[in-house]
Amino acid sequence: MTETPALTPDEWAFWHTWTQAQRLLTRELDRGLQRDSGISKAEFSVLLTLQRAPGHELCVSELCASLDWEKSRVSHQLTRMENRGFVARTESGTGGRRTRVGLTAEGDRAVRDAVAGHAGNIRRYFLDTLTPGQAAAIRAWSEQLTGRLAP
Repeated sequence: MTETPALTPDEWAFWHTWTQAQRLLTRELDRGLQRDSGISKAEFSVLLTLQRAPGHELCVSELCASLDWEKSRVSHQLTRMENRGFVARTESGTGGRRTRVGLTAEGDRAVRDAVAGHAGNIRRYFLDTLTPGQAAAIRAWSEQLTGRLAP
C-alpha cells in the first residue's frame, strides 16, 4: 500500500474554504425554504421525490433508497408530514406488508409553492455567482466525483 502524501497548508486552506462555502450555501438555502415556504429541507426532499414519482407515490423502501436515508429516519419524517397533511400512507401487497406513501393535495401545493422560491435562491446564491467556465468546471468535477463515489 502506498502512503498518501500529507496536505500542504495551501491544500488545507482550500479544503477549509470549500467546506465552509458548502455549509454556508446549504444553510442559506435551508433557511430560505423554511422562511419562504414553511417547510424544512427534509420535507422538501420527500415532497419533491413523491411529486416526481409515477402516480405521486412510492413504497417506503423506494423512498428510502431514493433519498439514501435509513428506514427509521424516513418513518419519523413521514409521521411528521402526515400530521401536517402533506402525505398519506397506505398498506399494499399481500396482507398489507408493504407500505406506500403518496403525496396529498396539500403536499402537492406545498412543493409547488416551494420549488419556485427555492429555485430563485439557488440561482441567487449559487448559479448567478458563477461564470460559465466556473459552472462547467464545477459540473464536470461533480460528475467525476459522483461517478467515482456513488455505488
